Amino acid sequence: MGSLMLVKEAALAALVEPELDLEMMQQSDQQLMQALIGHDRVIREVFEQATILPLRFGTCFVSQTGLLEHLRAHQAEYLQKLAVLQGKAEYGLKCVPLEFSEPAVPLQATGKAYFLAKKQRYQTIAEQQQQQQAEWQQLVTAVEQRYADTVVGASTDGIRRIHLLSDRQSETSLHQDLQDWQAQCFHWTLQLGEALPPYHFV
Repeated sequence: MGSLMLVKEAALAALVEPELDLEMMQQSDQQLMQALIGHDRVIREVFEQATILPLRFGTCFVSQTGLLEHLRAHQAEYLQKLAVLQGKAEYGLKCVPLEFSEPAVPLQATGKAYFLAKKQRYQTIAEQQQQQQAEWQQLVTAVEQRYADTVVGASTDGIRRIHLLSDRQSETSLHQDLQDWQAQCFHWTLQLGEALPPYHFV
């Protein structure tokens, strides 16, 4: 990561890396990854000191003048967002589905008894899947009712995520909410992440 510069426009300021070589970075996966990690580290460090609007990695302006014009044009919008985000952080709720307990088909079962056992096994799995899905929907509803700002993420390998915006001073309350939600979700393991910059809410 190169040197950083603070560009101010009235009540706004942007932290930029003025001498970033985009072409060189795009030609090397290693440099791209280092730049991405550096970008995230700087955002997290600044977030610990001030309310920020974290821009996506790779956001570029062709000149300082262009950046200043952008800040002037969007000043009211950005100041309004900063006011909403004051004292808040993004928390990630990771929802891991538990493995289903599949009833075994008796080895000695034959004929009608075998097919009956297979049918029972199928019905049990189907019921567990339905229950798991119902719990997921109830969880999403509970989180959205408790926290006005939520974003439901896409499912990855069955793991689902909910991003929510909460007051950093209310983290104890958030952990209590987590315990309450977990008590209602028998088919899921819920994990709450650390306080992060509001990536999903800018």
